[in-house]
Amino acid sequence: MQDTDLQDFITAYNPDNREARVEADQFRAFSYDELIEREHVNLDIFWLKEDSLEDAEDLPAPDVLVAEITENLEAALAQFQSIQAELDDNE
Repeated sequence: MQDTDLQDFITAYNPDNREARVEADQFRAFSYDELIEREHVNLDIFWLKEDSLEDAEDLPAPDVLVAEITENLEAALAQFQSIQAELDDNE
C-alpha cells in the first residue's frame, strides 16, 4: 500500500479544514439514524479493548509500570529537545 492508494480518502477527509470536507460516493457521512436502520448494525466498540489487560493479575507491578512510563517520557522529551536544537540551529 502506498500514499497514492489513499489519496482519494485524504482529499475527501481534508484533515486541514474539516468544514471544507467534500463527500464522495466512497466517502460520505452517515447519520446515526441511517446507521441504526441497517440490518445487522452493531456500534459496539468491544474490539478496541486491549486483550492483554483482561487479567489484572498479569499486569506488571505498579513500580515497573511507572518506571516504563518514565523511561518512555524521558526518551520522548530527549527527542523533542533534539528537534528543538535542530530548529534553533536552522534559524
